[in-house]
Amino acid sequence: MASESPKVEKNREENPDLLASRKWSRALAQLADGRHCSDIAILELADFSPVAMHFVVCTGTSEQQIRSVAREMEQLGKESQHRAYGTAGLQQGRWVIIDFVDVVVHLFDDEFRKFYDLELLWGDAPRIDWQSNEANG
Repeated sequence: MASESPKVEKNREENPDLLASRKWSRALAQLADGRHCSDIAILELADFSPVAMHFVVCTGTSEQQIRSVAREMEQLGKESQHRAYGTAGLQQGRWVIIDFVDVVVHLFDDEFRKFYDLELLWGDAPRIDWQSNEANG
């Protein structure tokens, strides 16, 4: 943020919870990419919302694919100490939400993605480069 002093920005970048959340967000985005999801975005909400530090937003190709990717993400979470707190939308498969507490995943079909337009709603939130393995960004 432009109004933050360099010291505040440095402290934010050293926040271990934020860095861990960023790393987990990237792992989820990369899984989605490997399963042919498209238009993948990570929004960093840490300065904007108490709900989560990051949103991972993806578009799936079909209801079955969206459900499959969601189940894989839940499994990855179990295997890597990031158990999902809750999941919604698996039955319909048009918008599945997986709440990993600090990271919330939104898997959409194309129609729902355009309708809800989370990137516009959270337009001030910075996007994180999910294709990078760097911790800071």
